[in-house]
Amino acid sequence: QVQPVESGGGLVQAGGSLRLSCATSGRAFSMYVMAWFRQAPGKEREFVAAISCGGGSTYYADSVKGRSTISRDNAKNTVYLQMSSLKPEDTAVYYCAADRTCVRTSAVVGDYDYWGQGTQVTVSS
Repeated sequence: QVQPVESGGGLVQAGGSLRLSCATSGRAFSMYVMAWFRQAPGKEREFVAAISCGGGSTYYADSVKGRSTISRDNAKNTVYLQMSSLKPEDTAVYYCAADRTCVRTSAVVGDYDYWGQGTQVTVSS
């Protein structure tokens, strides 16, 4: 199993950029699909982006497409989310998640087996 730990959140002005990182402990990081989700106060957790085991395939929510890039470094057991042109509506706790199958890049919360504690991203207007 893996244990994701997020970092890189913070306060940023609208239009700014942030890079979130998710480092994982455990074995076989390259055998997990990795994803980012987010949850704003009073709202359900929603999908942001996912990346395949080898990193060759990515999948984004429409709300962040064109503004965000997910990537991974399997040698460092780390996945990243680069976000730009941030908007106040991007304010949320961002969670890193791992799916122990390599057959899908899912947007469904229930398809992911391991979750980090989250990192807060606040975008001021």
